[in-house]
Amino acid sequence: MNADYINNPKMGEASSKIDGLNKFLILHNDDFHTFDYVVDALVKICNHETAQAEQCTYITHYKGKCDIKKGRLDKLNVMKQELLEKELIVTIE
Repeated sequence: MNADYINNPKMGEASSKIDGLNKFLILHNDDFHTFDYVVDALVKICNHETAQAEQCTYITHYKGKCDIKKGRLDKLNVMKQELLEKELIVTIE
């Protein structure tokens, strides 16, 4: 590791964003799906533990949206498509 990186760890941020890292899969609130339906989808598709899925669902309900997954764009796109097939509202930012 060079001295510039040690003195300025943010130098690597630009390259990681170019590579598709640091993207977020965002779940948006709707007034249609049940709490249990959304929790089940997050457990099955995003590999959340039940407690994590419940927390994300509560945050989405009360705040309007929630970051449910962080990672590479290619992996998030797969999860996004599966969640869209369940008619949930999701975006990647």
